[in-house]
Amino acid sequence: MNGVNVDTFTDRRRAQLAGELDEHLFTPAYRSALPSPDGTLLAWVSDRDGRPRAYVGPMPAGEASVVQPAAPLDTEVDPVVACDVKALSWCPDGSFVACEVAPGGGERTRVLLLSPDGAERREIAAGSSAVTLGAWSPTGRQLGVTIYSDRAAGGDGSGTACLVDVRDGSSIVLGSGPAAVVCAVSRDGRRAVLRTGRRGARTLELIDLWTGRRTDLLPGHDATVADGRFGVTGAVLYLHTDAGRDRPGLLACSIGDDASGGEVSLAWEVACRGHDDLDQVALDPAGARAALVWNVDGRSELELVDLRTGLTDPVPDHPGDVVTGLAFTRDGQALLVGSEGPAVPPHVARIALDVPLAEPTPLLPDTFEPLEPLVDPTLHEFRAEDGLTLTGWLFRPRGGFGAAPTLVWLHGGPEAQERPIFQPLFQALVAAGVQVFAPNVRGSAGFGRVFSQADDLDRRFVAITDVRAAVGFLTSSGLADPDRIGVSGRSYGGYLTLVALAWFPELFAVGVDVCGMSDLQTFYSDTEPWIAAAATTKYGDPERDSEMLRALSPIHSADRISAPLMVVHGAYDTNVPLGEAERIVEALRARGASTRFLLFDDEGHETHAVANRAEFTAEVVRWVTGHLTEPASQTA
Repeated sequence: MNGVNVDTFTDRRRAQLAGELDEHLFTPAYRSALPSPDGTLLAWVSDRDGRPRAYVGPMPAGEASVVQPAAPLDTEVDPVVACDVKALSWCPDGSFVACEVAPGGGERTRVLLLSPDGAERREIAAGSSAVTLGAWSPTGRQLGVTIYSDRAAGGDGSGTACLVDVRDGSSIVLGSGPAAVVCAVSRDGRRAVLRTGRRGARTLELIDLWTGRRTDLLPGHDATVADGRFGVTGAVLYLHTDAGRDRPGLLACSIGDDASGGEVSLAWEVACRGHDDLDQVALDPAGARAALVWNVDGRSELELVDLRTGLTDPVPDHPGDVVTGLAFTRDGQALLVGSEGPAVPPHVARIALDVPLAEPTPLLPDTFEPLEPLVDPTLHEFRAEDGLTLTGWLFRPRGGFGAAPTLVWLHGGPEAQERPIFQPLFQALVAAGVQVFAPNVRGSAGFGRVFSQADDLDRRFVAITDVRAAVGFLTSSGLADPDRIGVSGRSYGGYLTLVALAWFPELFAVGVDVCGMSDLQTFYSDTEPWIAAAATTKYGDPERDSEMLRALSPIHSADRISAPLMVVHGAYDTNVPLGEAERIVEALRARGASTRFLLFDDEGHETHAVANRAEFTAEVVRWVTGHLTEPASQTA
């Protein structure tokens, strides 16, 4: 720990902290529900046993709820370190569920093949630094994965995308590059779609596995969103992308037969909107239609599009404001929709498509009624200092009025987006009398490509002032007490928190940095090479732009931070390595500043364990309310 003292917690204290919170905030979450190829089983991810694990159970008939199995599938690759499940995918013949797991919640992920009954277990590309999950071949014989090497093994940041034969472990290399992913394999096994490219500069290639021919599917364009999948016959390729446009939509192109050499036609629009981002796409197993999720000012709209005519129909309302997962049942007669909202925990519902105005029915868990004590936020619009329109979600105590103590929360990414999802921390703060304002500063996703790239490279200097603009909006509109405002955020939001505290110290009475970067130069040298390689288009090149990175790094202006600061980090975090937290804590403590350092020794870049989330929430609420709602003498 390099001599930095951290807070420790006994089991007794942990239980005490959890007991201070509303139990509704930590109800089990259910996500990523996928039906088996024959439609008889369902796989999903839940933290009902304390951490995200994979489960398989019988697909219920009619409106019956899923019967929970006695135990999750065995996804542990280390007997000491717990693994969190990040992604699931059924083998097309139903013999395996592929799971991408994260030991300790970190970035060095593994890919496991698990039989649905839990009797068989294999690891793909064992011994690699990290492996991520891609698409299956239609026969189930090959699985697409991307394999990464660390710096000790000579890794340069390029992932190697392969099709691995699950029977003998042999593989075919499709290509390499930052963020390489095997997106799809055609029904005849002849062609594959490969995505590569740095953040904001993605490309897609169609690869003929028989001849080696490679076709650029987005010629002349880079993309922030780039995905592809084949139609049922393999003659049409559907592209989910924003290449050549500001908003991502669904495009299609036809692929010629063998006689034409597999020529690819120019893409045409299937479903595009001028002011909304296409967020998710699911194809009907019969190939006649697709389900689309649109991001409309942060909330989700769900619709069906006929792939033959282009006609669309809305889908009945889903219980949560934001759709997080989408899959057709194997008969194509219903959708399995994962969603959540500010007062609705993550859950899965089934929506029948052959019944007019059908209401969603619970699938996982057995209820998704809104939790009464929780509040819904309101969306506010405000102006950046250069006139750019920005928005933010305000979580306000029930019956609250006038200028209130406020925490500004900054999301990560920065290409992520603050949306009206289930946020236990926000709800706990509101219950304690602190309102939360969660803005989408420039660089956020969901507002088009131009907006998401508006903070790239040296534009970050202006982007940082969006935090000051958010505070100005809150105080000038009478929503926030200017003497009782705090700032907090996670990952990039943690970095932005540190910068805001250093550049605008007069604005804030308290801060909370959750796994944020304190020095962009050491971030580049210490993070995983594949993360560093993909980030140069966003933050800058560590060699060419070293002066800019230094100027943007809060560690070099830490002497200006005057607000009490709480720093939270996970020991297994190799995305934003632990040293980023240690450096800022050391710098502040060296001059006697008020700091706390909360370290989770069994977490990575995110906090997955339910007990740890409860501890995190309770401690942040205590820290923030102590400095915003209580006399300073009580929290010194």
